[in-house]
Amino acid sequence: MALLFEFLITLKNTIIDVLPILSIILGFQLLVIRKPIPHIKQVGFGFIYVLIGLALFLLGLEKALFPLGKMMATQLTAPEFIHTGEQVLTHIHWSDYFWVYIFAAAIGFSTTIAEPSLIAVAIKAEEVSGGAIKANSLRISVAIGVAIGIALGSYRIVVGHPIHYYIISGYIVVVIQTFFCPKLIVPLAYDSGGVTTSTVTVPLVAALGLGLASTIPGRSPLIDGFGLIAFASLFPIIAVMAYAQLTQAKAQQIEQKSKKRKRININKRSLRKKQQLSKSSRQDKLNR
Repeated sequence: MALLFEFLITLKNTIIDVLPILSIILGFQLLVIRKPIPHIKQVGFGFIYVLIGLALFLLGLEKALFPLGKMMATQLTAPEFIHTGEQVLTHIHWSDYFWVYIFAAAIGFSTTIAEPSLIAVAIKAEEVSGGAIKANSLRISVAIGVAIGIALGSYRIVVGHPIHYYIISGYIVVVIQTFFCPKLIVPLAYDSGGVTTSTVTVPLVAALGLGLASTIPGRSPLIDGFGLIAFASLFPIIAVMAYAQLTQAKAQQIEQKSKKRKRININKRSLRKKQQLSKSSRQDKLNR
């Protein structure tokens, strides 16, 4: 009964949040475009499904994903897990938390692969590019970027470094890559950084950061706990552009090899022709 009551409250809040979107769409459709909405029943039922789905998802976040992320962070940083038998951490060394980095990378990769918004962008990118950009390759490169970013962000929380050093350095790398990366991939790379921070990734990553900052001595959940999402947005940009640069370099290498083979074949053919000409000229001399 309590769960149903919580769901109804969440549903009410979801309707209030979505009302401005609905009013803008209906206002433009009826007052600016001045055309009725086609398939009004289908759209209406779809909108109801969206509201119920959003409410269930938000309730699920509160009941499952947030507690799971915090629980994993608490367990992985517990003194008895890091230093067997100790109840209080007497010293902190970044290498003691290697299971945290592994978990952060694994959860970053897996949640990004399952991210619906990234799947949608990857499919559209493959369609628009005519197959030049592979959807699965894009998803994997983005997921690798998120995994590296969250692992590095977890390391930052453990050691207590200021976040702006990492973010500024990362965007310097992004700017440099932008000049040398194929122009086709640059806008998509920047979009990839945004679509990763969506429905599946954010709850677990945020819970992990807050859980780490809450359990590591000397860390503030407010100052150190937040910021992992910034890493999850930044490093996919670097990863996608790096993937494009590696693909371009490989294509150029293959092209150079094929050109080299062509030159070798042309030289061989010309050498054979010269040999044949020299043989024929000798034969003519002998005949004379």
